[in-house]
Amino acid sequence: MVKHQPLQVYERQLCLSCLTGIYGCRWKRYQRSHDDSTKWECMWFLILSSTFILLLVWSYFWWAAQNDYSDFNWVLYNRSGEWSDGTVPILATTAAGFSYIAFLMMLALCHIAVGQQLNLYWLHKIGVTAALMTTITGVISLTELWGDEWDVILISLQATGPFLHIGALAAVTALGWLVAGQVVRAEKMRFQVAVLLLYLSVLLALYLAPLTITSPCLMNRASLKQRPDVIGHRGAPMLAPENTLMSFNKALQQKVSGLEADVADDPYQAVQSMSQRDRNRAGNQTVCSLQELLRVAVRSNRSVIFNLRRPPPEHPRYESWINDTLQAFRRSGIPQEQVMWTPDAGRGMVQEVAPGFQQISGVKLSVEALRERGLAGLHLRYNQASTAEIRELLVNNVSLSLYTVNEPWLYSVLWCSGVTAVSSDAPQILKKVPYPIWIMSPEEYCLVWITLDLVSFAVVIGIFVFQKWRLSGMRSYNPEQIMLSAAVRRPSRDKSTTAPAVRRSFPCMRKTDTTATPTKASPTDAAPGPGCLSH
Repeated sequence: MVKHQPLQVYERQLCLSCLTGIYGCRWKRYQRSHDDSTKWECMWFLILSSTFILLLVWSYFWWAAQNDYSDFNWVLYNRSGEWSDGTVPILATTAAGFSYIAFLMMLALCHIAVGQQLNLYWLHKIGVTAALMTTITGVISLTELWGDEWDVILISLQATGPFLHIGALAAVTALGWLVAGQVVRAEKMRFQVAVLLLYLSVLLALYLAPLTITSPCLMNRASLKQRPDVIGHRGAPMLAPENTLMSFNKALQQKVSGLEADVADDPYQAVQSMSQRDRNRAGNQTVCSLQELLRVAVRSNRSVIFNLRRPPPEHPRYESWINDTLQAFRRSGIPQEQVMWTPDAGRGMVQEVAPGFQQISGVKLSVEALRERGLAGLHLRYNQASTAEIRELLVNNVSLSLYTVNEPWLYSVLWCSGVTAVSSDAPQILKKVPYPIWIMSPEEYCLVWITLDLVSFAVVIGIFVFQKWRLSGMRSYNPEQIMLSAAVRRPSRDKSTTAPAVRRSFPCMRKTDTTATPTKASPTDAAPGPGCLSH
């Protein structure tokens, strides 16, 4: 009996099949290749990387902007006339798109790591293009509708900058494994130098990035000011319908230091969750009058701040609205020092009639302008005052309250900046922030920064050395090629000729006498043996 040895030996590579199959629909072994990726596929990899970075920034923006989701809904309401939560579809599509692009990005990096040729499937190319165009359209539309909100990215970096730097440094250090592999495998010197210089430039930029990171939370703990007061903006609109007695009472339960009235069209729009008992009570609520709000403030001994607007010309109180407002204050019996007056209209008359009112400007003014007008403080949106300006006002004994602050990270940044008070739609959330989320002295951060840079540099050097050692001894071959198994050779003492070795390698060749004179082959001799191929 003749035993046949297999001419092809394959290893099962399930992970590699899934990797190339999902990314490029190359499920079969013969479809894969270790050749260099084409320029077309390299361009698609750059498009995929750009889409990933753009979606990363877009996702980070919506995370930071959650403090102002209500403002975004108001922008949509003013344009469409219908109230709806427009952030829900945006967040859903952003999460889906980012997950999809991040998954493709991981597959592409894995292709580079194992030396597989990049070949993005055409259906994925359509998906990447759709994600890129949708995100660009979203950025343009957001800039037109809500362009001022882009400032929240720079403000949020004061809270997240040091941690984002650590994450970016870890990611780029890990990418050193792929870069080292590409540099060692590459045969062209220009490609090696270009890749290496690009990687080292990014790494050096990250090493020096802390020089550009500024945060008020990088301070000595002894310099931390007292906790900013929390003012209930329209009461507690996340717990009860805004500007109702129920909402203001809910705010008082959260230990707010003051109440702010700012009447909106729909007092129920900001409520997130209410118990059934509160729903039954809210069904009979209406926007409270100024007199009712002042009674609540007097009973609870809280200050009040007003954003009053002059009624339209056809209103019967168009000419007397300031006098009517001042009479309401007198009848309520509230102490004048507990009232913060912000309207600029008729301010001179108000200062004469009620000199005890705290005159607050709702417009950003310099310290000199405030003193000239006899104003005691400012009431601004949180993105209208930088850390340096906040500290300058603090040095000049000018009070500053910022609105609308709902997120703990923003409250922590403003606390470290020295803000006097904040106005919030979520006093129940800020109540749970007894201390800034993080605070670190500059010396401690400098130590962390230098240590991380040294560790990263050592790891990168180790990666390049190991990759050089690991790949230098490997021959360049295609693991997908067909491997021929050699037949078992019988021991022989004949070293004078190479013909026996050849014959032993191919059992279909019949042994003949090499010293005899060639004769005409018989039909039997010409027949191929078992397992041979006839020509």
